[in-house]
Amino acid sequence: MARLVPVSDPADPRLADYVRLRDVNLRKSLEAEHGLFVAEGEKVIRRAVGAGHPVRSLLMARRWAEPLSDVLDGVDAPVYIADDATMEGLVGFQVHRGALASLERLPLPPVESVLRDARRVLVLEDLVDHGNVGAIFRCAAALGVDAVVLSPRCADPLYRRSVKVSMGAVFAIPYARLAGWHDGLARLRGAGFTLLALTPDDAAVPLDKAPLSGRVALMLGSEGDGLSSHWIHEADEAVRIPMSPDATSAGVDSLNVVAAAAIACHTLVGAPDVP
Repeated sequence: MARLVPVSDPADPRLADYVRLRDVNLRKSLEAEHGLFVAEGEKVIRRAVGAGHPVRSLLMARRWAEPLSDVLDGVDAPVYIADDATMEGLVGFQVHRGALASLERLPLPPVESVLRDARRVLVLEDLVDHGNVGAIFRCAAALGVDAVVLSPRCADPLYRRSVKVSMGAVFAIPYARLAGWHDGLARLRGAGFTLLALTPDDAAVPLDKAPLSGRVALMLGSEGDGLSSHWIHEADEAVRIPMSPDATSAGVDSLNVVAAAAIACHTLVGAPDVP
């Protein structure tokens, strides 16, 4: 049973898990040190708890205690009750969704584990924007992708903004992180996946004409430079999403990575799944 604990001082050491949530460098250090992440909002908190993440504590305005009463009944952790000014002074912004939870991270599974039963996989190389990572997880969950594999330097899916933008989809899609960038793709090829590198290059094969039967891993690159030349070279096929002939004259040479991911996931999952 959760314990309701009124608090009024943003400097209260019991609230350290929630300090300066928009300070990326601080949060990376703090969350790595303590093995935690922060979920924001009722829906996301429910999904995080439902995914089995142990709750360290919750922080909320009193008005949220009743809507979350069923969650609180099953939690053996303090629930810090604060007014809006205290919460804003602590986290660094107005918490519109009124409730936060600090939860423990679970060990990431090995790459082979998330690939074992998967046939449609996204592989993200060095995406640095947490919002983009969260949005891609939401696309993957909505469109039926089986798993996501991250490069070593890809942004953290459990960073608060990633979790928030994904609306909790990061808890629905199995994911793992490659230990090595240079030779990591060999693990997917060894598991029987065809590797497709998504690129805006006009010389690439249109995605809907590419080999999409069997097990397919679609690779998406960073927001600025796209996929590295090394990963494109490692792919079995470079593929593109065909754009309008008028796109260049309109000043558009490519889609942003989230839009590309959504279209690519729809095409990938809708293709015949022939072993």
